[in-house]
Amino acid sequence: MMSAVKKIVISEFMDEAAVDALRQRFDVRFDPALVDHPERLSAELADTHALIVRNRTQVSAALLDTAPALRVVGRLGVGLDNIDMLACAGRNVAVFPATGANAQAVAEYVITTSLMLLRGAYLRSADVAAGEWPRQALSNGREAAGSVLAVIGFGGIGQRVALLARGLGMTVVGHDPQLAEDAPCWREAGARCMALDAALELADVITLHVPLAEGTRNLLNDVRIGRLKRGAIVINTARGGTLDERALATALGEKRLGGAALDVFADEPLQHGSPLADAPNLILTPHVAGLTVQSNERVSSLVAERIAAALSG
Repeated sequence: MMSAVKKIVISEFMDEAAVDALRQRFDVRFDPALVDHPERLSAELADTHALIVRNRTQVSAALLDTAPALRVVGRLGVGLDNIDMLACAGRNVAVFPATGANAQAVAEYVITTSLMLLRGAYLRSADVAAGEWPRQALSNGREAAGSVLAVIGFGGIGQRVALLARGLGMTVVGHDPQLAEDAPCWREAGARCMALDAALELADVITLHVPLAEGTRNLLNDVRIGRLKRGAIVINTARGGTLDERALATALGEKRLGGAALDVFADEPLQHGSPLADAPNLILTPHVAGLTVQSNERVSSLVAERIAAALSG
């Protein structure tokens, strides 16, 4: 007797080619609007075997209770703070993140924003178009070569950032409590392992690549931000909540920092009235550092393959 076709629900956007590949073998309900309609999502999950999400769908214990047939969750990305891992484990639900598939995209974002903020010449186009000529004001930019980059969190993305930075002539230091000081990855990436505060205080550019957990919440707090080198640049593509946004905005406003780029926030979308709204020399992007045409194809394809294998086993 032929077994029933397994059902997959996709609650956020996914590359169409990967969705079509899944449709060849499974009953696929692809609706990126489901993330904003939890009642509809719960109803769809009543007879669903696999759920594919990005970072906005909250895979909580309560949501899992509405999905008695669920066997696997695919995460179109690497962060897992929107997924209750203990609840999944207790229900024998496997979780498959797209580890490594968006590392190049994030690393290029970090390097690009580092160069923009170090040079300081790219945010005055409107003034030049209006007939102003701020040549003297924009003549004091800094070169990346010879500067120090601190990579906080030295997993796959952090290592990729380090390799690109070394190609530009930057000195790279790093910190990761999960890695031994003599782990091969430090040498392979041309980086020096240091204690957190020592790395931060030495850096011209700081980039965060840590998950959001109790040990990393406000890792870059007001005290650490206050100790950063004057003119330092801060980049966060990891998770909102890993730095103190108010302290960062204050340091930017007082011109103690040279600039910052934030792709992630404690509350997403960024809330009205955020202290970041009026901070100078600040690049804000809507959680897209890991999203490019190529990375979306890689992430979607990887997750689709893992989901298909799990449901076929």
